[in-house]
Amino acid sequence: MARAFVSHSSHWGAFEAEVADGTVVAIRPYRHDPDPSPLLGNIVDSLRHPARIAQPMIRAGWLDRGPGANARRGAEPFVPVGWTTAIDLLARELRRVYDQYGGAGVYGGSYGWSSAGRFHHAQSQLHRFLNGLGGYVRGEHSYSNGAQSVIMPRVVGSMREFLDRATAWSVLERHTELFVCFGGIPIKNTMVSPGGASRHPARDHLRAARARRAEFVLVSPLRDDLPGFVSAEWLSIVPGSDVAVMLALAYTLVDEGLHDRAFLERYSVGFDRFERYLLGAADGCPKTPAWAERLSEIPAATIRALARRMAAKRTLINVNYALQRVEHGEQAPWLAVTLAAMLGQIGLPGGGFGQGYGSLGYIGRAPLRVGPPTLPQGRNPVSDFIPFARLADMLLHPGEPFDFDGQRLTYPEIRLVYWCGGNPFHHHQHLARLRRALARPQTIVVHDSFWTPMARHADIVLPASMTLERNDIGGSPNDPCLIAMRQAVAPWGEARSDFAIFADLAAALGVGERFGEGRDEMAWLRHLYDGWRSRVADDGGSAPPFDEFWEAGFLDVPGVDEDLVLFRQFRADPERTPLGTPSGKIEIFSAAIDEFRYADCPGHPTWLEPAEWLGAPLARRYPLHLVANNPTARLHSQLDVGAFSQSTKVRGREPIRIHPADAAARGIRSGDVVRVFNHRGSCLAGAVLTDTVRPRVVQLSTGAWYDPLDPADPDAMCVHGNPNVLTFDRGTSKLAQGCSGQHALVEVERWTGPLPPIRAYDPPALERRGGV
Repeated sequence: MARAFVSHSSHWGAFEAEVADGTVVAIRPYRHDPDPSPLLGNIVDSLRHPARIAQPMIRAGWLDRGPGANARRGAEPFVPVGWTTAIDLLARELRRVYDQYGGAGVYGGSYGWSSAGRFHHAQSQLHRFLNGLGGYVRGEHSYSNGAQSVIMPRVVGSMREFLDRATAWSVLERHTELFVCFGGIPIKNTMVSPGGASRHPARDHLRAARARRAEFVLVSPLRDDLPGFVSAEWLSIVPGSDVAVMLALAYTLVDEGLHDRAFLERYSVGFDRFERYLLGAADGCPKTPAWAERLSEIPAATIRALARRMAAKRTLINVNYALQRVEHGEQAPWLAVTLAAMLGQIGLPGGGFGQGYGSLGYIGRAPLRVGPPTLPQGRNPVSDFIPFARLADMLLHPGEPFDFDGQRLTYPEIRLVYWCGGNPFHHHQHLARLRRALARPQTIVVHDSFWTPMARHADIVLPASMTLERNDIGGSPNDPCLIAMRQAVAPWGEARSDFAIFADLAAALGVGERFGEGRDEMAWLRHLYDGWRSRVADDGGSAPPFDEFWEAGFLDVPGVDEDLVLFRQFRADPERTPLGTPSGKIEIFSAAIDEFRYADCPGHPTWLEPAEWLGAPLARRYPLHLVANNPTARLHSQLDVGAFSQSTKVRGREPIRIHPADAAARGIRSGDVVRVFNHRGSCLAGAVLTDTVRPRVVQLSTGAWYDPLDPADPDAMCVHGNPNVLTFDRGTSKLAQGCSGQHALVEVERWTGPLPPIRAYDPPALERRGGV
């Protein structure tokens, strides 16, 4: 049996696919990866899984009655059709919508991470296509760091600077003496990077830092948010109270004269306003450690001792993305910068702040001077947009005003939703509300490889190939390897690449040349590579011709900026290298934000009590705090059908971790199926008893494919364990309107009824009709 090894990549790592007789039989991690991701174990079983979409499908009700709002989306059968019929129907519908409503009637935000390939990047392909028709309403920022994306430019002048050019791990492992980690540095998250990663070095960097006797403090309700080998001091915080602890640390620095006034005066503005609030002059409430203890349950003496250690050592304050995916999520990132400025260590090797170490793998990796090739998307003539997390608000409330970052905007009225390569049932909150929102458009179009929940809620479903079924180029701006993602197997059924689908649609709509420019897949890859190679040469480097690269499979990329220190130049000369804020300095107080007069985001970092946390009146009814974090066994909901993801299920359900004391009080044992519920919805999950979660906290990861007991009922229980039936759909504040879906209050009880079957991976009912 002839075997071949085919170079390829994913968002969770580069690899070679072992192919025998036209089938991928194994995955071999990239040979230079010191710590390959176990998520590679999801690939083989997924390629030919029955949940794959084999041919174009049209929802029966849409085919019979035409476009229009319909609450039956997600519950009706589909009619298989041929590609000619599908392209004709969709082209006519696109022409109708653009003729009647223009691009402002089309939502093309299409959030998702379907491919590490830079050409077959689904969102880029969609945007290029829609821009050729007249544009689309776009989504801004992300579900992952929406609050951070808005607040940080106001505070330090740039979002990309401290992510793409964060202080390098190589610097941290040599110089940081104390890591203070709010939300930890979970190794599972460092396995993933947009565009993929040829190497996963975070674990080795942490080991090296610990071997040098660096100290780690973990502030989190989950003990395993830092790996055990760093021997972290665990401060088991009440979820949602991190800001209170940060304020108490700042109070201690001021109270004991440990803050660096010279640094604050030269490099920041507004500390005097913040200091008055800190000391209680503004509201009569000094933010003392004793005050924070009542909210966080971290002893006041521990907070004071930590503040002294932070002032005495080279300290990195890291805030994970989780802390800004909550109500008032702008506050924790802002406070981390404020604390680092008070310590006077910003711009020093190993000191200052980080936001995202442990959230994505590329943060702290050396950036390339010339990033990988990307597909041009063209110009979008439509100015309307929404913050991504306001999707349901837009569909439910067209024409209504909303606030965002100092602007008063209006939700557009969307007639057609076009989604490629993503599953909002993973990303979005309060799924009953999302389902009602998805009933509103006239038409929903989805490209996907699998019958995900979003595909089931579409009117027109087009089968998209998986990455191993097409050719592409993989690469990330912070990874020193460009990867020839060579096709390993034929597409499943009648699946086509997004590019091929859009090329046919563009031809049917008379914009074929504009979209495809006369190139097929391989011609595009050669064109994009040659453009990248030319830019590398302009930077003083060199790269081989395309054919050599394609044959080799993996190419080490020249031009890497090593040993970066965030804001080193700003510290050296703030007058010549100012920040991009109005003052050119760190804005501890923002006059611009203050002028917005947002009660939920004042002009300096502030404690704002959440509506749902263990200190709220609602906790009497729902006494457990749910942490709905990213999963360990997959990226978002991708390849939930895969072997590694399936290996973590408990009796087929997503695992929920619960403290033994809370389980005992409810008669729950490990392996039991439990019902998790609140006033928004309910789901079943499999209980795992562990003291790695603090008492009164449960942890249920996102990403299990939504599986309602009754597909026709938006309020139906999810039998598979998707926590977004429980989370609330509110923006972080009027400033960022980011996702606040990390936390919710719930109750858990042992399930005693008949156990419903898992149908999430079964294709929907089909109606086979002649003549279509």
